[in-house]
Amino acid sequence: MHITTYPNLGVSLLISFFESSSIFKKMEIKKIEKNASRQATFSKRKRGIFKKAKELSTLCDADLALIVFSPSGKLFDFASSSVQEVIERYHMQTSIYRSQDQQSHEFQLEKDTYYLKCKELTDKTIGLRHLNGEELQGMKIHELQKLEKVLGKGLARVSKEKDERNLKDIIEMKKRGLQMVQDNHRLKQMRSQTNSQGQSSKSNSAEESDNRDHGAPNLNLGLPMFK
Repeated sequence: MHITTYPNLGVSLLISFFESSSIFKKMEIKKIEKNASRQATFSKRKRGIFKKAKELSTLCDADLALIVFSPSGKLFDFASSSVQEVIERYHMQTSIYRSQDQQSHEFQLEKDTYYLKCKELTDKTIGLRHLNGEELQGMKIHELQKLEKVLGKGLARVSKEKDERNLKDIIEMKKRGLQMVQDNHRLKQMRSQTNSQGQSSKSNSAEESDNRDHGAPNLNLGLPMFK
């Protein structure tokens, strides 16, 4: 009688047994609905986590605090030194980290702003050189055409501004010339009136003098002559 052996069959059956056994099944992590089961699980796992925290503190000289509230609201805590000291240290450390993060963020913003400003300055410098007809060798055809349009528009604006200013200067000069003519005419009128008044006062003075000479009585003073 020939017996066929299957060397891997025993291993496969053992693995299947362990996989199907409830002892080795992985517990699904979800809320336990039954209150009694939930309380029992909480007590068991709380003891385990507190034990692990104590071991971590002892073995590694770690300063730690553990705070747990039960489903009913009861407080459980553990600390290697003091819960309050650990909390204060936590707040101080996080404040330092936040400050460092803020400074790092501000520094990065300043760095980015500086980079953008430098790039903008470089681009404007190159643009000005192109407008002056410099460093055109590396430009492409469409870039040269665009530069030509920009220069044409700029030249048109310059010419328009120049014409407007020239026209404004001409109008201002005409206004000044007209004002000078009016002022000269006014001065001539004032001189003419002054001369007329002077001649009139001289004539009046001469007439008064003649009137005094002809109208005065002829008085003979002294003794009569005897013949």
